[in-house]
Amino acid sequence: MSEGEGGRPHGGYRVYWVVWFWLLVITVLELGVVLVHVPRTLLAIMLVVLALMKAWLIIAYFMHLKYERLSFIYAVITPLFLGVILFFALVPDALDVLRLR
Repeated sequence: MSEGEGGRPHGGYRVYWVVWFWLLVITVLELGVVLVHVPRTLLAIMLVVLALMKAWLIIAYFMHLKYERLSFIYAVITPLFLGVILFFALVPDALDVLRLR
């Protein structure tokens, strides 16, 4: 990395601090959504959207995939897709356990 004025690298760490701040804001929003007691469906949708926003920030800036579209899409969509499959695979078992109680 080439050095700029004052011997510091170009760009510095400012972008990481800004991203960290937004991750903190999204985390506080997630806590606020849970504490406000919104309806369950809306709660689930909001938490998934906020989690995807956090994943986007982390993957784009900390994993440096901001300009690699295909890798970026695979990094976000693949775990989400697998999570949905696992959810629907395990829900019937969880419902069976709840019926036995």
